[in-house]
Amino acid sequence: MWWFYSGSYSCCKQLLLYYLTLLGSSYVISTYGPHQRAQMTGDILLGGLFPLHFGIASKDQDLAARPESTQCVRFNFRGFRWLQAMIFAIEEINNSSTLLPNITLGYRIFDTCNTVSKALEATLSFVAQNKIDSLNLDEFCNCTDHIPSTIAVVGAAGSAVSTAVANLLGLFYIPQISYASSSRLLSNKNQYKSFMRTIPTDEYQATAMADIIEYFQWNWVIAVASDDEYGRPGIEKFEKEMEERDICIHLNELISQYFEDHEIKALADRIENSTAKVIVVFASGPDVEPLIKEMVRRNITDRIWLASEAWAISSLVAKPEYLDVMAGTIGFALKAGRIPGFREFLRHVQPKKDSHNEFVREFWEETFNCYLEDSPRFQESENGSTSFRPLCSGEEDIASVETPYLDYKHLRISYNVYVAVYSIAQALQDILTCTPGRGLFANNSCADIKKMEAWQVLKQLRHLNYTNSMGEKMRFDENSDMEANYTIINWHRSTEDGSVVFEEVGYYNMHAKRGAKLFIDRTKILWNGYSTEVPFSNCSEDCEPGTRKGIIDSMPTCCFECTECSDGEYSNHKDASVCAKCPNNSWSNGNHTFCFLKEVEFLSWTEPFGIALAICAVLGVVLTAFVIGVFVRFRNTPIVKATNRELSYVLLFSLICCFSSSLIFIGEPQDWTCRLRQPAFGVSFVLCISCILVKTNRVLLVFEAKIPTSLHRKWWGLNLQFLLVFLCTFVQVMICVVWLYNAPPSSYQNHDIDEIIFITCNEGSVMALGFLIGYTCILAAICFFFAFKSRKLPENFTEAKFITFSMLIFFIVWISFIPAYFSTYGKFVSAVEVIAILASSFGMLACIFFNKVYIILFKPSRNTIEEVRCSTAAHAFKVAAKATLKHSTTSRKKSGSLGGSSASTPSSSISVKTNGNDYDTASGKHRPRVSFGSGTVTLSLSFEESRRTKTCPQNVLHVSKQKCTLFLVLTFLFSVHLFPVGGVPKLMAPRLKVEFSDSPMEFHK
Repeated sequence: MWWFYSGSYSCCKQLLLYYLTLLGSSYVISTYGPHQRAQMTGDILLGGLFPLHFGIASKDQDLAARPESTQCVRFNFRGFRWLQAMIFAIEEINNSSTLLPNITLGYRIFDTCNTVSKALEATLSFVAQNKIDSLNLDEFCNCTDHIPSTIAVVGAAGSAVSTAVANLLGLFYIPQISYASSSRLLSNKNQYKSFMRTIPTDEYQATAMADIIEYFQWNWVIAVASDDEYGRPGIEKFEKEMEERDICIHLNELISQYFEDHEIKALADRIENSTAKVIVVFASGPDVEPLIKEMVRRNITDRIWLASEAWAISSLVAKPEYLDVMAGTIGFALKAGRIPGFREFLRHVQPKKDSHNEFVREFWEETFNCYLEDSPRFQESENGSTSFRPLCSGEEDIASVETPYLDYKHLRISYNVYVAVYSIAQALQDILTCTPGRGLFANNSCADIKKMEAWQVLKQLRHLNYTNSMGEKMRFDENSDMEANYTIINWHRSTEDGSVVFEEVGYYNMHAKRGAKLFIDRTKILWNGYSTEVPFSNCSEDCEPGTRKGIIDSMPTCCFECTECSDGEYSNHKDASVCAKCPNNSWSNGNHTFCFLKEVEFLSWTEPFGIALAICAVLGVVLTAFVIGVFVRFRNTPIVKATNRELSYVLLFSLICCFSSSLIFIGEPQDWTCRLRQPAFGVSFVLCISCILVKTNRVLLVFEAKIPTSLHRKWWGLNLQFLLVFLCTFVQVMICVVWLYNAPPSSYQNHDIDEIIFITCNEGSVMALGFLIGYTCILAAICFFFAFKSRKLPENFTEAKFITFSMLIFFIVWISFIPAYFSTYGKFVSAVEVIAILASSFGMLACIFFNKVYIILFKPSRNTIEEVRCSTAAHAFKVAAKATLKHSTTSRKKSGSLGGSSASTPSSSISVKTNGNDYDTASGKHRPRVSFGSGTVTLSLSFEESRRTKTCPQNVLHVSKQKCTLFLVLTFLFSVHLFPVGGVPKLMAPRLKVEFSDSPMEFHK
């Protein structure tokens, strides 16, 4: 029995397949009657899908009875022209002697009604016929009207329709070439294997839209997209492009031609209430039409529409009655092409001549608003089911009626259809002319055009590369997309008849370099139909130059407040996102609109302040040089000798260096001046103070020494003095050397001040500068100590009070210098230091030398050896008197405590007696005797009045003339004993006790 079941199974299988094939064929034929297709037989058959209607009639299916096929409504004249472009291309190829000779192309074209369901119904006929051929059922179907397989399909128009069709055709690798589907999703070859197109992808169109918005400086727009595979991916890409450009989308809405009225009105309300004036629409004509109608009804005329290529030239919305609202629309259109002879082909269409194209009948009836005699709709109108129309003969002049069908000035989609057909024909030509061994198939074989299958045509199309009759290169890229560019159009109102004119105002070259892709001729654009001024569509008013956009909390980034640029920043254009920072050598003007060069400042030789400081420094040098000249001129006078003239010369030289060092601080700082000025100042001052310190300390030691010995004279000789000065100065030199080696100062530009560049010196190490000044101050403090201690010594030697004053001035100046130095900036830092140098230098020069110069020049009577010795003796007598008084007081206290006993205390004394025991017989005069300790020196003194009397200093002693003469003699004696060389004291004066035989000497302070 197994054979029975096996034979029965095989027979049933064949019968089932035969039944399904007949069912499929009968279903297609019954649904699409002869009046619903354009069909012509041929050796090779091409399929076509065109939107000859804008949609289908909405009808509720309650399934109470068998569902009926939906009816297509609203005839699409442009869609019919596209269909005619396919037929024209096929006829042109069939009439060609070079392209596919001896091969006739046929076609089967269906109406998609711009819906997925109708498109899939038509696609099933292509797939079913190919499946019948693959089953090889000729034994069951010996029909004479056998239709060959469809080897390629041209269509469809909408991206949503093409997506559904591509899914079905891809299963059988039937090539599909769309002429108007631009969705970027269709570039996915993993999902849509056989899909190809002659229109650029929306990937570029979304970028082009964003570029236009950026070009016109809009940042606040409304985005509307159709709720399908065309609008959603397109607007998604558009949103990403807008984010990259910091442009905000206020409203993002979806739309469909099947929206209810209340949904359309709600959308229109949101658009009307929005402050955005630019509306970007990524949709087809049928989808956007309901919204535009509502906007026209409300007469909302202050909006600018940015149209995608799917509706930019759509006849549904490009109507004169809509121009009050839609005039000024900026749209993208495909590059127009030229089809020779197509115009005449369109004009010669007639129902009676085009029997193979049943769509001509409906086209004729819609064009002339009539019914043909044999039209089924004429019978329906008689029954009252449709509106009444008059009869037409089918021979009317089609040029007498204006319809989008004859709008062949700019052939865009029609040209894409024309290119698609020719691309298929060229692929067939390559198969026909293929040389064995150079083919694209296994083992470089070629396909047989008589037994060719759809997948072989798809393979050949992917490698297509040819030049058409217009001289254009035609090829599909790796995504099976054909390269193309966009034309930018602007909707104008015709001055002749008020119709819509698509004025070309620019282009977008998607393959050009960035920045050169978009070109727009602004002079050709009319906004809202009449204005040449670019509309404003920003969330906030433009920020003027000198300001920037400031963020507002809880608002999009496109909504901002204008904030003035900070000092040192600028913006030279409107609506700046950030203020640019001025270069280091520049500063912003008052309005912050540009930067100007900063003024370069330093302590200049030409400015009044610098000139004044320089004059003071030069004056100091001149005065010091004058003092040196005076001292050299009067170098042998007692006052010059008494001041230790060798050290005085060094001291005056150091003062010249101090004054001169201040000049290095003036002028534009250079690296070498920065490295020279502080060491020059520090070494000069240390040399100066070292000289004062050695002089003061030496005199103090001399006057306080008990016994003058040769050892003192040896160690306080001139060489030792210079050695001490050198050692003190050498320490400062080493500080400077270490400083310059480790952290050398250098000039730099200080930009801390807003509008000024201060060229100053970077000291390198503040610590090193502190050591330099600190060491100088330490020496000054020691000098001040010795000067204060020797303030009661004879003024001819140490000028103790004046040195004390000079050191006080020095301390006041440099203590004040420290806070002033760190609190000032720029050129004033150098000025403060110059002032400190000059003030302290003038203080020392004036206090130490001006009084001596005054005596030398204006009081020569005081510049004598007697004056100097008298002053010295006076000092010695005062010291001796104090010591004697102190000794007497101490003795009395001791006598009182011991009950009147007395004891002699040895002391160094000088006794001068003038009694008769010392009478000189030879001269007949008294000879006074002067005793030094245990020794006695006898002098011959004359008490005779001299005609030229010597006056003693009144502020020291008051004595008689005779006693004064004796006083001068004693002074001479002390001078011989104390000043053997050069008039500079070598030892301190001993404590003295002076007695006269005739009367005691009185001491008065």
